[in-house]
Amino acid sequence: MSPMLNEEAIRDLVATHGGTVNEGRPIRQLIDEGEIPRLTGCTVLEGKVSDSVFGDNLKTSSGKPIRLMFRNNRISTHDVNRGEIPFKDQVLAVNHDHMLQLVKPVLGTSQFEVEGLEPTSTVIPAENLNLLQVENVLRLYNAESSTSTSLYQHWLAAREEGQTTMDYAGHKLDVGALEPNGRLPYLMDTPSTKEKVDRTTDVDYLIQAGACTEHQYIQMRNASLMAFGIVSQYLSQKGMVLVDTKTEHGINADGEIVSADELYTMDSSRFWRMDESGAVMTRDSKPVSFSKEFARGMVKEQGQQFTQEQANEIAVRYIQGLQHLTGDAFEPDLRPRDQRIIESTNLILDTLL
Repeated sequence: MSPMLNEEAIRDLVATHGGTVNEGRPIRQLIDEGEIPRLTGCTVLEGKVSDSVFGDNLKTSSGKPIRLMFRNNRISTHDVNRGEIPFKDQVLAVNHDHMLQLVKPVLGTSQFEVEGLEPTSTVIPAENLNLLQVENVLRLYNAESSTSTSLYQHWLAAREEGQTTMDYAGHKLDVGALEPNGRLPYLMDTPSTKEKVDRTTDVDYLIQAGACTEHQYIQMRNASLMAFGIVSQYLSQKGMVLVDTKTEHGINADGEIVSADELYTMDSSRFWRMDESGAVMTRDSKPVSFSKEFARGMVKEQGQQFTQEQANEIAVRYIQGLQHLTGDAFEPDLRPRDQRIIESTNLILDTLL
């Protein structure tokens, strides 16, 4: 493995190749223009940070339905697309792949293993699950956040109203005992709905709304708590702490609940640096963080789009964060985006169909 890139090398990489790695056609266009004939006639669902492709004829040789997920470079904050970040798709692909190896025995996975598919591949081959309509969120800190579903925003409101106790996702909390970026009394499960605008809620509401059954929720929660512990132990050796994370889950063809989508990435989780004494490192009185919160902090108005300078700065932070998490150098795939997508998809289809 080559030595890790220093900040100067990362900035040079982003400045030199950042524009070209973002250039390419959306998967819908690639299919419509006949670049991947075996996906002709499939359904394409365009999401915030990845697009999914599935169809009646897209099944493994053993009959399992396939969902191909195509990561893009878009970044979304506060449910608004802010633009594209160079290398973000590849960084998160490597980030997810690395963490998946740690927690797969506990959380399971919808992903198929395809020999020869690189960790930087932005095409994810997975089983098309029956998704549970729950965002499974675990929190260990009252992390400062501008998102409406966060514990921090609910706590600020409770304090403003003079409340001494507050209820958050079924947890009774002492308002006076909490502090910004302070550790919580215990690791909390704080699920939210998967609606147009996510809403933090308690388990009873999820069950009544039909998002999941009580048994399904208990299984998701317990597996996720165990995975949180595994990742926390791993990060402690890297001088980092896992602050919070969200996972999504679905039911596979065998009736098992397994993880869906990305695991423990800088978009779905928050990681803070620790000093040698085990205290959270700070910069300008804020925790030194590797997460999307850095990008959220750049948003000053509702419909804001990031400038190229801002996008490049976010890219640098993502690459630095990845190297801290994995301990390995970031080795980007510099082939044109269309070529990467077409070749990865064909390798997957050759293997699975």
